[in-house]
Amino acid sequence: MTHHRMNLHLVSDATGETLNSVARATVAQFEHVEIIYHRWSLIRSRLQLHRILEGIEAEPGPVLSTLVDRALRHELGVFCERLGLTVVNVLDPVITVLQEQLGELATARPGRQYVLDADYFRRIDAMHYVLAHDDGQAEAGIAEADVCLVGVSRSSKTPTAFYLANRGVKAANVPLVPNLPLPAILEEVPCPIIGLTIDPQALIDIRRHRLRLIGAPGLARHDASEYIDEEAVKAELLWARRLCARRGWPLIDVTRRSIEETAAAVLQRMEEWHAKRRKRLEPDQSDMGSA
Repeated sequence: MTHHRMNLHLVSDATGETLNSVARATVAQFEHVEIIYHRWSLIRSRLQLHRILEGIEAEPGPVLSTLVDRALRHELGVFCERLGLTVVNVLDPVITVLQEQLGELATARPGRQYVLDADYFRRIDAMHYVLAHDDGQAEAGIAEADVCLVGVSRSSKTPTAFYLANRGVKAANVPLVPNLPLPAILEEVPCPIIGLTIDPQALIDIRRHRLRLIGAPGLARHDASEYIDEEAVKAELLWARRLCARRGWPLIDVTRRSIEETAAAVLQRMEEWHAKRRKRLEPDQSDMGSA
């Protein structure tokens, strides 16, 4: 099959994260294509737009845009039409639906999703929390977590916790180490505890890479050979899975999941935990009826 090569211009009046996500999700559905990305962010003036138009003309290709300023959108549209290029304003379908449902016009204010509001400061607070409570640090503070991730060494606890922090979730993470006691605080934390597990061979590969980066002498708590020994790793993972099962902690297998997918699964388990908790705390309707 023919291998296609295409320029794709992402034009945003903010950071461009929305367009990056849309582009990744859609381009991933095409196997025989090489996309050359041209990312243009924080475009809020005609002078900035003209620089982009020169770039589009020099390397033509379809344009994805999240510009909300009507004048800039119009100028971009007219320019691309003259060149025979397609422009897709990716926010328009959703904005149209919301305007129809709410009976209110959108404000067309660039970068409004990045205002320094309570949600922004919650994300910053969550990031500081993860830094302070990574790898079982500051045990007492685990009681303030929204979720606690547990798992053996190198099972993606830390990157998942940081990704969750960007969603405003305070995620503590605690390593599970055979023959070492669990922090006592885990017996009483008022938040869901979720285990992360992984395929033994995948874990060995990750640990070998880690050893190459830091050197075996820098490895703490484990003998380097045991750290990557196949039988030892299998036993360690089996012990961790059984521990989670005994405690009733749900397990997520991260072997074939990206960090984003693992975080999404964690958020889903958190929702389930809170739903069960609400159900337990609700008064029994039959008791209320007979009272």
